[in-house]
Amino acid sequence: MSEPVGEDQAPRSTFMLIFRGGAVSRPDLSPSELQAHVEKWYRWSEELAGRGRRNAGTTLDAPGATVRGRDLVTDGPYAESKDLVTGSMIFEAASLEDAIEVARGCPTYEFGGSVEVRPVQDYRI
Repeated sequence: MSEPVGEDQAPRSTFMLIFRGGAVSRPDLSPSELQAHVEKWYRWSEELAGRGRRNAGTTLDAPGATVRGRDLVTDGPYAESKDLVTGSMIFEAASLEDAIEVARGCPTYEFGGSVEVRPVQDYRI
């Protein structure tokens, strides 16, 4: 994982990691397996914070709903479990490449999850 950029160097941008699938979408895991995996997530997040990468994230819970227009609300979302958004994290990085390096360290890959890396627009513009 690359080191964060200091305040006296290049400006940092905000990025969002969008997590899909992974352990939280797997009903076949035992409580002890899930707990061990969650502990990896905490260690990863704490390591990022320790390296000066402030981060805030959350895991999504089920069930949910999909709203399409004003009058159509359905249970769901319904998709393959590997495609369900299961959480997100917002943090700062020097560039998209730097943010991708952060995403490569994510524990979600252990259970087939994926991570989408997206820059967050600066609302002050």
